[in-house]
Amino acid sequence: MTFGEVAELYDRVRPSYPDALVEDLIALSGADSALEVGAGTGKATILFANRGVSVLALEPNDEMATVARRNCAGYPAVSIRQVEFERFEPRGERFPLLYSAQAWHWVEPADRYPRARAALHEGGLLAAFWNQVEWGSCELAGALREAYDRGGPLEAGSDWMDPRDSTDVAQRDWWLREIEHESDFGDPEVRAYRWIHDYSADEYVALLRTHSSQLVRAADEREALLGFIAEAIAAAGGRIRIPYVSQLCLARATTRP
Repeated sequence: MTFGEVAELYDRVRPSYPDALVEDLIALSGADSALEVGAGTGKATILFANRGVSVLALEPNDEMATVARRNCAGYPAVSIRQVEFERFEPRGERFPLLYSAQAWHWVEPADRYPRARAALHEGGLLAAFWNQVEWGSCELAGALREAYDRGGPLEAGSDWMDPRDSTDVAQRDWWLREIEHESDFGDPEVRAYRWIHDYSADEYVALLRTHSSQLVRAADEREALLGFIAEAIAAAGGRIRIPYVSQLCLARATTRP
């Protein structure tokens, strides 16, 4: 819920998602309607709405939902409902597609799959996707690792934007293990979509301010770390190219007896 503190900044600086990922999801699901879990400010919502998909988007945070409603005001087939997925009642309504952009990990593990299955048609598609950084392909990864080391006690591995934990960003093994134990879902698959975004030092620092790992830090520690990161980018010419991979995790709702 801390994202509400930076809802406008989140909307302005967080990256969107590849067109190919959205088009693949629509083709794989055949969906003309979808349920979205954790809509945030509506970044993914708009991508589906632009392609004619009717979206019921769930977002629990008041500030984020307010921005999402503003962003989606021009799409009459989009409905933003302020509720946690764990408390959402579909009341018999089912969808051919349930997707979650950058949010599935926030859903209570015990609730994720039973609730997803209850909201999907038989054979319906569950899709969770995230943008992550492939630090092994970033020229400034070494300089940023030094900045994080200077920044103090933030533990490596607790922040997706921390280049010190860059050995493997793949979701494949984790997703296969998740679905293996879920009788309501099968046919797990993971796809990757790679792209690059270029940031100035100020733009990149603004992006980091929207991540939960920074929002929960003490203000003095956060500002010190962000200052070190800005210095590292400035020393390298003032810009940083971030190689993203958008990882799409898929599973099909099984047929119930």
